Amino acid sequence: MYDVLDLYEEKYDPKRSIVNCDEKPKQLLKDKRRAITMKPGSPEKYDYEYIRNGTATIFMATEFKAGKRVTWVSERRTMHDFASFVICLLTKSTMRLMSSVWLQTISTPTKTRHSMKRSARMKQKES
Repeated sequence: MYDVLDLYEEKYDPKRSIVNCDEKPKQLLKDKRRAITMKPGSPEKYDYEYIRNGTATIFMATEFKAGKRVTWVSERRTMHDFASFVICLLTKSTMRLMSSVWLQTISTPTKTRHSMKRSARMKQKES
């Protein structure tokens, strides 16, 4: 965690951007009954009941120091969707020149051992 805090203390360098990625699943809700509109002296009245209308996942990448953000919405929350989001970041967005990417609790179903071995090999190649 202190490594992350040290990154945020560094001065902004447009050639070495720091991007933070996160995701959030959301329920899509629809009102069961129409609200009664507001009238003079009476606030709007609405029912607490709702109809569940599915789910969606919101992926977001932010570069705090540059004031940039990219948002991407997906119907599902799979490894393929997350990979598509990262590819979108690397090819189409203004955050193409990322040097550091921090991922917060992206938990997609995958084989843990394989992922750990793969990331270790990638670190060795970078050195």
